[in-house]
Amino acid sequence: MMKAGIGFVLPGLAVIGLFFVAPVLIGLALSLTDFDLYALVSLKNLRFVGLSNYWDMLQQPLFWKALGNTAYFVAVGVPLSIGLSLWMAVLLQSPLARFKPLLRTALFAPVVTTLVAVAVIWRYLFHTRYGLVNEALQTIGLNPVDWLGDPHWAMPTIILFAAWKNFGGNMIIFMAALQAVPTDLYEAADLDGARSWMKFRHITLPSLAPTLFFVAVLTTAGYFQLFAEPYVMTQGGPLQSTVSVLYLMYDQGFKWWNLGQASAVAFLLFGLIVVVTRGLMRMARTAEA
Repeated sequence: MMKAGIGFVLPGLAVIGLFFVAPVLIGLALSLTDFDLYALVSLKNLRFVGLSNYWDMLQQPLFWKALGNTAYFVAVGVPLSIGLSLWMAVLLQSPLARFKPLLRTALFAPVVTTLVAVAVIWRYLFHTRYGLVNEALQTIGLNPVDWLGDPHWAMPTIILFAAWKNFGGNMIIFMAALQAVPTDLYEAADLDGARSWMKFRHITLPSLAPTLFFVAVLTTAGYFQLFAEPYVMTQGGPLQSTVSVLYLMYDQGFKWWNLGQASAVAFLLFGLIVVVTRGLMRMARTAEA
């Protein structure tokens, strides 16, 4: 019986080991070497450097700039995305909402569209001279804004785009969780004369606490992996204001062929995500207590 169970499990474990464990271990080994273009030609040029790649990256101002940009993106984008998705989920669950299937489909559509394609469209929407956004501003008497060419506006524009692109997935999760909230609680609150905000604060939010934590962890981990948006819309500019940690890893690995340093950046980002996730878990346990 045990042999049969092992036989069923082994194929799945083999796939996990081949496509997850092995690449992670290889990446960790590369981060401890000076693997570069010369090592691609011949492995004889490969040298073990220990933690030098990590130390070198921590001494580079560009790494801290990318880390600050990523932290800014996460700190603003995650609450915006979660708040928008929760708001729309509550609105769509309201008895007063009309055309719910159509609205759910329309709001979820950005999630399943190709990120690069919609990023290109947004780049033209926010174009300084020809974009519809600036044309709308001019119609109400405001000056056009260089959304993607101004260091002060480039990251907020990318955050807005990311929130629009991703909130539909969390919205569906919240809608499923809202359907599990007992309606008796709302009926009792109505009898007590509770207002909508009081019902949301004392019934909806506590009932959604586990779902909120789940969504917060997934969204935070995803937002730390910011890459495609600045790559397509700004190429890390202007003045490196949209360079993320993952974008820096891409530059090191596939532009300058410093694959050892690129692997070190990847594991530094992994460690940061683990620390932030553990912090969220501790906050959730504290809130429950």
